[in-house]
Amino acid sequence: MKLFDLTGRRALVTGSSRGIGAALATGLARAGARVVLNGRDGAALERARRDLAERTGATVDAVAFDVTDAAAVHDGVERLGPVDILVNNTGVQHREPMLDVGVDTFRRVLDTNVTSAFLVGRAVAAGMVARGHGKIINVCSVQTWLARPGIAAYTASKGALAMLTRAMCAEWAPHGVTANGLARGTW
Repeated sequence: MKLFDLTGRRALVTGSSRGIGAALATGLARAGARVVLNGRDGAALERARRDLAERTGATVDAVAFDVTDAAAVHDGVERLGPVDILVNNTGVQHREPMLDVGVDTFRRVLDTNVTSAFLVGRAVAAGMVARGHGKIINVCSVQTWLARPGIAAYTASKGALAMLTRAMCAEWAPHGVTANGLARGTW
């Protein structure tokens, strides 16, 4: 007996060619979802796709696009077709004292961790709202609520992602689309 049955659901996981994203994609595939992996490196994505399909026996697709580029997100999501579950997993951390962090570095962390969730979330949610159902999961961090020296941009981005998640709920839940942040417990 499966604890979760996602048979017939299509799940897009950003940043899923390795690490946490690959593990989340594995769980979704084992629950029966048709998984779509995403990343920027097409070769790494194809290796991850083959590996996941072999390990789980699931149907696994892959689509390479930069989640921080609005036009690339639009085109990538259009190529996919309907998505039932979106996991915004893409993320980056930069360690450096705040007094030394350059503006370009700060913006890169915010774009990767927050803007990408906005862009992909908005593109996928348009179809979810039209169909009246969908699930968006934004991967946050314990640093969403806590700060420590040397990761100011990361902490700021994860706090912003938590509030973006709440905004997604406020706007899309009346249309059947739910959003949750995933971090050391769920909320």
